[in-house]
Amino acid sequence: MLMSNRNKTAKLHYMPNGFRMLSSGDHVFCAVSGERVALDDLRYWSVEKQEPYATAQISAQAHVRGTG
Repeated sequence: MLMSNRNKTAKLHYMPNGFRMLSSGDHVFCAVSGERVALDDLRYWSVEKQEPYATAQISAQAHVRGTG
């Protein structure tokens, strides 16, 4: 039987230029807003915190909050 990755949360390791899938899935949840982000749309994350963000604005806010 084929396993489907649809509607399954992926576990990722975030790197400076991409991410590595640790556990298959089709989405992650934004660490700040909780918004579901499809892996095809995932563009923003923190390597240091190992967490994804839904938008550039949320990513910037998380960075400022983390360093302030």
